[in-house]
Amino acid sequence: MKFLFYTHSLVSDWNHGNAHFLRGVMRDLIARGHEARALEPEDGWSRRNLVADQGDAALSRFRHNFPGLRSETYDDAFDHEAAASESDVVVVHEWTDPGLVERLGRARRSGSRFTLLFHDTHHRAVSAERSIADLMLQDYDGILAFGETLRQRYLASGWGERVFTWHEAADDRLFRPDPKAERTGDLIWIGNWGDGERSGEIGAFLIDPARKLDLTGAVRGVRYPPEALDALAGTRLAYGGWIANADVPAAFARHRVTVHIPRRPYVRSLPGIPTIRPFEAMACGIPLISAPWSDSEGLFREGRDYLVARDGEEMTRRLRDVLQDRDLAAALAASGLETIRARHTCRHRVDELLEILARHGTAHVREALAIAEATA
Repeated sequence: MKFLFYTHSLVSDWNHGNAHFLRGVMRDLIARGHEARALEPEDGWSRRNLVADQGDAALSRFRHNFPGLRSETYDDAFDHEAAASESDVVVVHEWTDPGLVERLGRARRSGSRFTLLFHDTHHRAVSAERSIADLMLQDYDGILAFGETLRQRYLASGWGERVFTWHEAADDRLFRPDPKAERTGDLIWIGNWGDGERSGEIGAFLIDPARKLDLTGAVRGVRYPPEALDALAGTRLAYGGWIANADVPAAFARHRVTVHIPRRPYVRSLPGIPTIRPFEAMACGIPLISAPWSDSEGLFREGRDYLVARDGEEMTRRLRDVLQDRDLAAALAASGLETIRARHTCRHRVDELLEILARHGTAHVREALAIAEATA
């Protein structure tokens, strides 16, 4: 089948984690014999900021790292109706312009045979509710929400009737352990500063423990204000700015432990959604210690796949324990990797997507999947 993904960007992962997941999903679809194509706005802020930060070479780097992936830009003159009509499945990310979201819904309403899905991978449903409530989704065949609490928010608000939980996951073609790598640092944190949703938490769960334990290591990410850089300067963690997601596995492999610091909306209003970094870290076999969040869906095994630190003092103790106890570190790494490989790869998510389409897709898509299954 032909899959078309409307994304904020496939080429740029500058402050744009959904690109990680979508790349893995598209690669798995292609490996199964499907066609997968992405469309992104030519003036998207992630792409624009990546070029401003890293130059045009970063765009070429994407093509080198992911040679099998296809992404095209669109402008105001682009024929979206034609692109959708040539596809079997169209998946529209929630950062897509609201007018275009509605326009694609009208194209589906006109009797087109493609299945139209809306994909939400952000916290705006609780942090900027009106931006989601105003979207015209009534002509969509379904909504993919990256957590059960987000799915329930859509249902309770009447934003959709067919809403499915579709978590992010690790692309284990890319994210895997490298046992031969030399460990050159203690702690690595890969995360963007954001809009103040976890500023205090980064201080309490990363900067303060690193300073108290005199840890070596690295911090990678974007949008760090001067006061954050000043705080990091008081530690032995080197700030390196943006890192291409394709380089993250090697960065994990050079360090002995990492931490997860969820943004406040996910802790307070959307529990159970870890975002993509814990999946990717565990897939690389690096021990993970998390600031508090509620794994309400039982995605992982707390205490075995990862450790939780309830406050900064406990994070300091947990980091010391993992760095001093090689058996503990090895057990965490092995257990987390086991869970990822068993439940949380992009292959698992494509299985889930195809099951959703087989049950709730248009007649054309259900028939195509039935034929494919019968001839497999």
